[in-house]
Amino acid sequence: MASVFTRRIIAYVIDFFVVSAFMWIISYLLSIFAGPQNFNFFYPAFTVIAPIIILVYFIFLEKTKGSTVGKSLMYLRVVSRNGYRISWIQAIVRNLTKIFWFPIIFDWAIGKLLTRKDRLLGVFTKTVVVNEIE
Repeated sequence: MASVFTRRIIAYVIDFFVVSAFMWIISYLLSIFAGPQNFNFFYPAFTVIAPIIILVYFIFLEKTKGSTVGKSLMYLRVVSRNGYRISWIQAIVRNLTKIFWFPIIFDWAIGKLLTRKDRLLGVFTKTVVVNEIE
């Protein structure tokens, strides 16, 4: 089986498609509600709506289920370092860089440089992604 790091990347790509599907549904419903001629009025709101959907998706699922859809499919789970479920604060802080793809690269790179273990926010929140297949 692939390493946990590789599966985390695959899980993130899967989650990207899941969130994209949610945004497609929302934009479709909005276009029906607003009509095609008024949709351009609502389109700029997606710069605010998209990050909110992303944050809600990752925060809610990691807090309540311990994993997102992608992590579940890759048999990964997020837990506190003490082995318990993560708190709401841990879920919020660890997912702040997932608003856009660019900050998560810095989060990972800085975490590797400083701690040689995990993402910087994972270290800061004392959370870890564990393998469920052991």
